[in-house]
Amino acid sequence: MKQDDGELGSLVRKRIRALRVAQGWSLEELATRARLSPSSLSRIENGQRRLALDQLVILARALDTSLDQLVESDTDDVIASPMIDGTHGGMRWSIKADPGMTVMRQRMTDPPPDNPARMRAHPGREWLVVLSGTAVLLLGHRRFRIETNQAAEFPTMLPHAIGTAGGPCEILGIFDREARRGHQTGKTDRS
Repeated sequence: MKQDDGELGSLVRKRIRALRVAQGWSLEELATRARLSPSSLSRIENGQRRLALDQLVILARALDTSLDQLVESDTDDVIASPMIDGTHGGMRWSIKADPGMTVMRQRMTDPPPDNPARMRAHPGREWLVVLSGTAVLLLGHRRFRIETNQAAEFPTMLPHAIGTAGGPCEILGIFDREARRGHQTGKTDRS
C-alpha cells in the first residue's frame, strides 16, 4: 500500500534514491550502511512504507548529508543575488548547500604584494577559478601563475596573496566557513 505523505515525503524519497544512485550504491549497500533491510529501504524509496524520523536521521548519516538537507522543501531561492562587498570591491554569493561556504567574484588589477608581511594566513581552505586574464598566487615561498579556466585549491594556513600578472583578471573564489571568517576579520595569523 502506497503511503500518502504529500509533496515533501515524495521529494525526500526521490532524494534518498538519487543520493544512493549518485554514490553508485545498490539498495543492499545503502541498507547495510543504514542498518536497514534492503526490502525496508526499497519500500521507503517506493513510498510503500511510512517515513519515520529515526530512519531519516540514519539514512541522512549513511548518505553523508544532513537531515535538514534531506527534508528541505524551500526551492524559492534557486537564483541567488550577490551581495556587494564594498570593503574588498567584489560580489559575494552564499552557497545554499553549505551555509558556511561563500562564493566571491572579484576583478583584480594589482599584482600580488612584494612584501611577504602583507601575505595572510588563517584557518580554512580556499578554491579559485580564473575567469579571465592571469592571476598570480603567492603561497608560502612559492609563486603560481593561474591562467584563464585554471583553478587552484589551497589551505589558508599557508601565508598567501593573490594578484594579477600584467593586466586585469577576474576570479571566482570559494571560501569554506573558516576561510571566510579569516577574510571577514582581516586578521593575519602567524604562529
